[in-house]
Amino acid sequence: MHVSYCKFFIALSLVLVVCLLAAGQAGRRPSNSRERMTMLNVVAVREDGSRAPITSKELAVYDDGIEQSIQNLTPDTGPARIVLLFDNSLSLRTDIPKLASVAREFAYEIFEGDQLLIAGFDERAEQLSADWTDKTKDVEEAIALLRKKGNPHLFDAVNDVVEVALRPLTGSNRKRVIVLIGDGLDRGSRVKFKDLLTELQKSDITVYALQIPDRTGGAFRRDRPKPTQVVQQLVEGTGGRVLPLDKPAESAKSICDELRKNRYLLSYAPTALPYSEARRLLIVGNPGINVRYKSAQPPNHK
Repeated sequence: MHVSYCKFFIALSLVLVVCLLAAGQAGRRPSNSRERMTMLNVVAVREDGSRAPITSKELAVYDDGIEQSIQNLTPDTGPARIVLLFDNSLSLRTDIPKLASVAREFAYEIFEGDQLLIAGFDERAEQLSADWTDKTKDVEEAIALLRKKGNPHLFDAVNDVVEVALRPLTGSNRKRVIVLIGDGLDRGSRVKFKDLLTELQKSDITVYALQIPDRTGGAFRRDRPKPTQVVQQLVEGTGGRVLPLDKPAESAKSICDELRKNRYLLSYAPTALPYSEARRLLIVGNPGINVRYKSAQPPNHK
């Protein structure tokens, strides 16, 4: 009997050890290799203007400071879905004709397969185009609805665009973009900026901005970032960039060209990393290669 009890307790101890080890591992990496796969949208450009495709051997990826093995890097030549999000609040330092010219230029510059959605916001976001479109006539009808009124609830508006227009896109529609035309001022949103940025990063949505001069003159804001900081953090956090509003044709062409010609899909399976915490990303190109990407990978709560 004594020997039987010893065997029982040894077996029970081994089971407990295995369970504890499994629990410790669970927070760091899922067991399924497909679940571990991370896909990143990357913009990569050769400084000399060469159109030669960039290869995985020319880039290095660091996830939370740990170098990762790139499994695949492929040009992403698929179509883009681009939301033009206009701040049309009353005190914005620009006029309706200038805002309208931006939408027209994008209608001229998008590639075959790309589509636009026109939206504006003050206290609420409003879809101005009936649906996704590539037709100049639809864009003209949408921008005719722009008007200046109320205060800018920017964070709520971006969140609404994500939830209503971009998140439902599935399948081949990975290239999801918001072009913000505004100064970054928010007055009264329920959504917090930090939560909004995390959601954009989690959803792999890229934000570009055609920045309008700050109407507050850089005034200190106690409970939220200054408008210029909002714009900068949105674009840097998601892999976009800021372009000039006073050159709408050049800015629209630059964004559309970049999305079609310089975007890549980079994949890797992170190793020895905590999935329950946000992780900083760093992608380094060989000399002569400029790279842009989202700055962080939000936690995986699945």
